[in-house]
Amino acid sequence: MVGGLLAGAALALPGSVASADTEPFIIGGHDATENYSFMVSLQQGGQHHCGGSLIRPDWVVTAAHCVGAPDGLTARIGSTDRTTGGSEAKVVESIVHPDYQNGADPGGDIALLKLDHAVEQKPIAIAPGSGEAGTASRILGWGMTCDDQQQCPEAPVTLQELDTKLVDDAQCTDFDGNTELCTDSDTPDAMGCFGDSGGPQVVGRPGEWQLIGATSRDGDGNPKCSSGTGIWTDVTAYADWINQQIGG
Repeated sequence: MVGGLLAGAALALPGSVASADTEPFIIGGHDATENYSFMVSLQQGGQHHCGGSLIRPDWVVTAAHCVGAPDGLTARIGSTDRTTGGSEAKVVESIVHPDYQNGADPGGDIALLKLDHAVEQKPIAIAPGSGEAGTASRILGWGMTCDDQQQCPEAPVTLQELDTKLVDDAQCTDFDGNTELCTDSDTPDAMGCFGDSGGPQVVGRPGEWQLIGATSRDGDGNPKCSSGTGIWTDVTAYADWINQQIGG
């Protein structure tokens, strides 16, 4: 998720980004330890904007708050470098969940993006369920590297990852336990931040990852991204809706 500058703020990157040497990344994360074929960098004018996950050869799932008109929105798929590699495609259609209310209420922060062609990268399967509190997970993204964007205005070029876990719903505020995942990390002062929005939360192991979440927003009352929990849209809760839109 992308931590907000206000409690509960969404995590789309508000400004343009370029390469950076600042550490740590994601906030408390590290360079990706493998190539994630399903990882998507959504870009406007060549600048990273949000993350996403390839769930069909020509469909991406992301956060609804990342999506406006698809005009000019492109995707780089399957590279750990947001500037090169993988496949590139244009976004030609966006479908935002009808429950999304521009962040006014929790829930519904999910959208589907259709690409102009099928790509060769292997999509990720949606897990049959997200799991209980304590379930180990991992988040991925090119988001802000520190809590103060003025101190780290440039996003990392290399994809970052952070091991996380699901925690009790009560640890998140302004939260819908039926459709969202309250998430924390055992790594101190570590969490997703601006620019990580829409990116995947996965469970499993290398070569066998399954998708459970899409980065949504900050999870506690502290405006700092790294201060505590984050909220991910529970993609598994929307599996039927996804299949209705793009086919099972």
